[in-house]
Amino acid sequence: MNEPSGYYESNTTLAQYLEFHFGESWHGEANFAKELADAALGALDGRASCRALDIGCAVGRTSLELARQFDHVDGVDYSETFIGKCREVVREGVARYARPEEGELVSYQERSLAALGLTEAARRVAFHQGDACKLGADYRDYDLVLAGNLIDRLYNPSLFLEQIHERINALGLLVIASPYTWLEEYTPRQDWLGGFLKDGEPFTTLDGLKAALSPRFRLLAEPRSLPFVIRETRNKFQHSFSELTIWEKLPD
Repeated sequence: MNEPSGYYESNTTLAQYLEFHFGESWHGEANFAKELADAALGALDGRASCRALDIGCAVGRTSLELARQFDHVDGVDYSETFIGKCREVVREGVARYARPEEGELVSYQERSLAALGLTEAARRVAFHQGDACKLGADYRDYDLVLAGNLIDRLYNPSLFLEQIHERINALGLLVIASPYTWLEEYTPRQDWLGGFLKDGEPFTTLDGLKAALSPRFRLLAEPRSLPFVIRETRNKFQHSFSELTIWEKLPD
């Protein structure tokens, strides 16, 4: 599947993701986009923080949060709609959207970068439309690459994992978070990283990540779960958990 899913180009989905990134916290869960950035920044532990890549950046909150510490952050997403909104938010300093409430009813929301303390950070972020599996040669020399809720939406996740070391400096970090919700709508069954029986035994996505990354990376700590809530309407929410793994690139 080489074309972006229409799901990610719809106005309703855009509004849901803007609420997810910039809106209220729901059902007691922290803002996932910020928590993900905080986890990545905490893992740096004294490492360089010159350049970061947020691949699958959606509407951009995690990229902006990373730029609190990084000199430059590239946010990349396959959705032209999402990237257009990212650029608008940075340009205008505010996220505006019509939040679905019930049926055709919406409420008009506005969240300023100033209120989130992100005005200065926004100057250090550049947003680009791109394919995670076919990144251009300019995307390189990163101290951190973050892939949040991305790998189970790629048409060829193994290809992404095989190539990503080329983008990361020695001892740099690869941070992956995913709920591992494999669907043939996004990823052909033969290209799933895990979630199936292999030689008669359960083979998890974590098993697949270890197999793909262990030649060039080491897992820094035990995986942990980050909860997240996506609000669809005032009466319907997706409550999920994303498994966070942090990998350090081995010296060449």
